[in-house]
Amino acid sequence: VSTQSTWEAVVSTQSTWEAVVSTQSTWEAVVSTQSTWEAVVSTQSTWGGLTSPIYIDLRSIVAYPKLLQDVSELMFYLIKDVKFDNMCGVPYTALPIATCMSTAHDVPMLMRRKEAKKYGTKKLIEGVFKAGERCVIVEDLVTSGMSVFETVAPLRDLGLVVDDVVVLVDREQGGRTNIENGGLRLHAAITISTVLEILTRVGRIDGAMATTTKEWLAANQVEIKSPDVKPARFLSYTERIPHAQNAVSQRLLRLMEAKKTNLIVSADLNKAEEVLGLADQVGPHICMLKTHVDIMEDFTPEFVTRLQALAQKHDFVIFEDRKFGDIGNTVLHQYTSGVYKIADWADITDAHPVPGEGIIAGLQKGAGDRERGLLLLAELSSKGSLANGSYTEKCVKMAEANPGFCAGFIAQRKLSDNPGLLVFTPGVNLASKGDALGQQYRTPQTVIGNDKVDGISVGRGVYRADDPAAAAQQYRDAAWGAYSELLAAREG
Repeated sequence: VSTQSTWEAVVSTQSTWEAVVSTQSTWEAVVSTQSTWEAVVSTQSTWGGLTSPIYIDLRSIVAYPKLLQDVSELMFYLIKDVKFDNMCGVPYTALPIATCMSTAHDVPMLMRRKEAKKYGTKKLIEGVFKAGERCVIVEDLVTSGMSVFETVAPLRDLGLVVDDVVVLVDREQGGRTNIENGGLRLHAAITISTVLEILTRVGRIDGAMATTTKEWLAANQVEIKSPDVKPARFLSYTERIPHAQNAVSQRLLRLMEAKKTNLIVSADLNKAEEVLGLADQVGPHICMLKTHVDIMEDFTPEFVTRLQALAQKHDFVIFEDRKFGDIGNTVLHQYTSGVYKIADWADITDAHPVPGEGIIAGLQKGAGDRERGLLLLAELSSKGSLANGSYTEKCVKMAEANPGFCAGFIAQRKLSDNPGLLVFTPGVNLASKGDALGQQYRTPQTVIGNDKVDGISVGRGVYRADDPAAAAQQYRDAAWGAYSELLAAREG
């Protein structure tokens, strides 16, 4: 199934799902532990106190190894593009399915107990894992989604990131809506409507039964008003280092923790000596210095050499805010050639994702074997910005698909649950106000404490101050204080 391009292509082949569910020896085993078909599609079957015209019992799937293998492969195919470190089956029917997926694809598996043992380790979650790892939930059938939430909660309590659920059968009784309202993505191999269509086509049931069943399911939706699902545990910078696949991100997380700073100072100055003087003053207080070399009037290679020396002296990362936005081949040359040769000296740069993933490929090619990182501009701080909605969502997916080169985002809030991707916010000022050109300022407490970003970028609030070093210290204390409060809150 992994060579097929779409689910439709998978189910249309003779050797896959329809062949599985239409044969006498297998389909009845999937949907029933009873000895006859009539006992399965019955008006006597019940769920949650309701009399249902259809009941699917997937427990007996373990009696048919080839079938178990088939459905496990189909389900794994659905999550082939999802980034995850381990998986957890919802007890108990989904456990053998998850086990097959785990062993066939060498993915570690976790197990949730329905209740903790009163002896031994007394664990609710069994397995080997680290906080911050991404876990996929495996379920056999979804009606309301409640069993999914009961599995997600203890996993998140232990610091695991849970965003995706893969299920064999969606009964279409509100489970998808409930799960998505709970902040999760549902990947279903087949819906009950499709099951009914197949059964009708192969003569297992007649059209009247299929219609009656669909009407009953539509009329008996199950709503979970407030799923008890806790958000993923907040991770420290140190805890996130193993999850960062980009070398600059790893370095940045280490120095942020070591220097106790999540402050970026933006050197929006047009004289080399002004930029270098500012870098030396604020260097002890920052994790990154952001430059705009294309506004400098006297850029020279000597400037780069002196800036790199200051970065080494004060241990900060150099971020050239170039905002690339062209096709891959063009940005490759803009990054490596011309007057500035940015790839030679800037640890991190940024780009608009407008051209698509080609811009990432072009810049990554330009980086070569140098340790470089890229921030994607997912959101801007200016009034009326068009970087929002589906544009931002696609930007996030691009970064998540390229974590080796993409260090994270420039945005106004946390966008991804991938702990290896960082987010930095410009437009921060201790005085929450804007300017005449549309810039909108927010305070460090708001962007870090409320919106969970990783660092703040401050320009005029520092370089226009009478004492830039003192101003940088003030912003550093405010930003680090907001981060420290988040750490304290998780322990409380």
